[in-house]
Amino acid sequence: MSRKKSREYAFRLVFERFFHEPDVDFAFQDEELVLDDSDKEFANSLIGGINEKFDDIQEIIKRNIVGYEIDRLYKVDLAILMVAVYELKFMNENPPVVINEAVELSKKYSTDKSFSFVNGVLANVLKDER
Repeated sequence: MSRKKSREYAFRLVFERFFHEPDVDFAFQDEELVLDDSDKEFANSLIGGINEKFDDIQEIIKRNIVGYEIDRLYKVDLAILMVAVYELKFMNENPPVVINEAVELSKKYSTDKSFSFVNGVLANVLKDER
């Protein structure tokens, strides 16, 4: 089982959601990102939960970004944050693992400085008791 692949899959679907209306039948296709059944189950739980808590997750991110407006964030960074915040606040996943995976996704898909931004926002989210 590779939750890393599941998180990447979920991130890609969340990113797509910013440009298209959510579609129950939509599934990201990538031959390099093959998921086994347990990976698919975890990815689907992430995607379903993010869709259900979308507005709540965005509100948490808004409260924890400093010097930025949520609508001005890079969509890649926002999608990464959406997945990580859902895991931290609604799934109670292991914070160091979630943050590390989010930072790694930002290094792979976003700008050179994004990983430190993502790390800082998620550190703020951990301190946010609301």
